[in-house]
Amino acid sequence: MSAPANVLTQLRLLQEQYAKQLPDKLDAMKQAFDDGQNLESLRQLRFIAHGLAGSGATFGMPRISELARQIEMTVAMAIDDGHFLDVSEQESVAFLYGALKSAALSTTVESTFPAVQSSPMIHHGTRKLVYLVDDDTVAAAELARQLGHFGYHVKTFATPQQFAHATTDPELAAVLMDVMFSDGDLAGPDTIAKLVSAKQLNVPVLFISTRADLAARLAATRAGCSAYVEKPVDVREMVSTLDRLLPHITMGQDRVMIVEDLRELAEHYAYTLQSAGIITDIVTNPMSILSHLNDFRPDLVLMDMYLPDCTGVELASVIRQFENYMSVPIVFLSSERDTAKQLGAIRLGGDDFLTKPIEPEHLISAVQARLERYRVMRSYMAKDGLTGLLNHSNIKGRLVVEIARAIRDRQPLCFAIIDLDHFKDVNDTYGHPAGDRVIRTLADMLRQRLRRADVAGRLGGEEFGEIMPNTDAKDAVHVLDEVREAFAGVQQYADGREFNVSFSCGVVQYQPGVSADDLLKAADEALYKAKTEGRNRVVLNGSTTDLLPRTPSQIADIPSANDALQPNGRHH
Repeated sequence: MSAPANVLTQLRLLQEQYAKQLPDKLDAMKQAFDDGQNLESLRQLRFIAHGLAGSGATFGMPRISELARQIEMTVAMAIDDGHFLDVSEQESVAFLYGALKSAALSTTVESTFPAVQSSPMIHHGTRKLVYLVDDDTVAAAELARQLGHFGYHVKTFATPQQFAHATTDPELAAVLMDVMFSDGDLAGPDTIAKLVSAKQLNVPVLFISTRADLAARLAATRAGCSAYVEKPVDVREMVSTLDRLLPHITMGQDRVMIVEDLRELAEHYAYTLQSAGIITDIVTNPMSILSHLNDFRPDLVLMDMYLPDCTGVELASVIRQFENYMSVPIVFLSSERDTAKQLGAIRLGGDDFLTKPIEPEHLISAVQARLERYRVMRSYMAKDGLTGLLNHSNIKGRLVVEIARAIRDRQPLCFAIIDLDHFKDVNDTYGHPAGDRVIRTLADMLRQRLRRADVAGRLGGEEFGEIMPNTDAKDAVHVLDEVREAFAGVQQYADGREFNVSFSCGVVQYQPGVSADDLLKAADEALYKAKTEGRNRVVLNGSTTDLLPRTPSQIADIPSANDALQPNGRHH
C-alpha cells in the first residue's frame, strides 16, 4: 500500500519550502565564511554545511548534499586540527561555495517520492473478521460464539466450496479451516493451496482438525498454514494464536521523537514515519527536550549529531540520566561519516547510527526494527510472565503517568480493579493449571475487548488493574460490564469438563487532588462492595452500578465453578 495522498502532498510542500529557503541558507553560509578567522565563525560554517549535507538529497537535490559535505569536511578538519583555514583551504571552500550556489540556482526540484509502504491503521471499534470453514456446523457455531466474546466477528462456511466462491471481505484478518471434509481427507489444505497459488488469499490460515498425524500436518504446511490446532479447540489458545499472528490488531502505535534543528527535514522524517503508522513529535530546540520527554514519552528518539547549543551525544547522555529512558533506543541520524565518531556516539549513549541522506524505506525499516527489539526487551522487564500484561509495579507507575496526563489535558480518567470470583475454589476443583488458564483467558479478553488507549495490568494473583484514559465513570462502568458479561459466557475447560467463571469489578473516577494510591484504595473498596453484594457485577466507588447482574449459569446451561461455592475471604 502506498503512502496516503495527504502524506505525499505534505512531503512535496516541504520540498518546495526547502527550495525557497535555500538562498537564505547559502547567504548565511557566505556570511560565516566571510567573517573568517575565528573559531565561532568556523563552527557556524560547519554547522550550516552539515545541515545542507544531510538535507539536500532528502529533498531531491543530491548535488547540494555532495558539495556541502565537502565544505563540512574541509572545515571540520581545520577545527579538529586546532587551526583556522589556511589559504588553500579558503580557496577550496570558496570554490565549493560557488559551485554550491550555481547548483542551487540550476537545480530543478523533482517531486519523485517513492511509494512508501503504509501500515494499516486499525481504529477502535474495528471488528476482527475471521472466516471459519467446518462441516460440523454445531461446533462451528459454538466456536464462533466463543470467539465473539473476545471481539472477533466470525463468518462460517460448511464446505470449502462455499468458502472458495465467497467474496473476500477486505476486513478479513484470518481463516480457520478444517482439514477433513466429505469430499476428501485433505480437502481443506487442497482448497487453501489452490487459493494461495492463484493469489486469491493473503491472510494467515489456521488449520483445525481431529487429525494429529504427520500426513495432515505436512499437507497443511505445504498449503502455507500459519498454525495447526487440534480439536476440540481451546478458545483461549485459539485467541492467543490469533493474537500472535495478527499483532497489528492489538498493538498500540509506536511513538518516535525527532530531534532535528532543521524543521523542514524534521517534518519530512515525521511524515515519512507517519505513513507507516508511527506517531511522531518534533523537537527543533534541544533545550526544550525535557518537557517533550515528559509529555510525549517516546518509544524511540531519532536525533541529529550536531545541534545548536549542544551535540546529540551530549543530549543522549542527559536522556540516559533518567531511569525511565535508560533503555529507550536513541538512533543518531547524521551526515557524519567518520566511523570513529559514529562508534563514539554509540558508545556514549546511542543505539544505532543512520547516515544522511536516507531513503524513506530505509528510515522506516531501521526505525521499525529498533522499535520491535525495544518492545521485546521492554516486555520482559515490564510484563507479568503468566499473562503478558503489565506487572504490579508498572501498572501502578503507569497510573501515576496517566493521572498527570489527565490533569494536563483536563480529561476524565477511570481506574478499575477486577478480581475473579471464587478463584480459590476453581483451583481446588480443577487444579492450578486450569486456574492459570482462566487467568490468561481474562488477560486475553482485556486485551481484546478494551480500547487501545486503555492499559491493563496484573496486580497479583487473580486481581487485575485497568486504566481507562479519557473515560468518565458512566462509560467505564458500561464498557467493563460488557466485558464482565462476555467473560462469564466463555467456556473454560479442564480434563474434559466445562465450566464458567465470573469476575467482580470496582471502578473509581479520578478527582482533582487524589493520588494514585487513593485511586487504588477507592477501587478496592468498590470491589469489596461488589463481592459482598453477590459478585459478578461492576460497582462504582460509593454506589452500586449493577447493570446486568447475571450469574454464569444464567448465561449458559453449563455447570459453573461458582455454583454452590461459598466465599472464603473478601477476594474470592
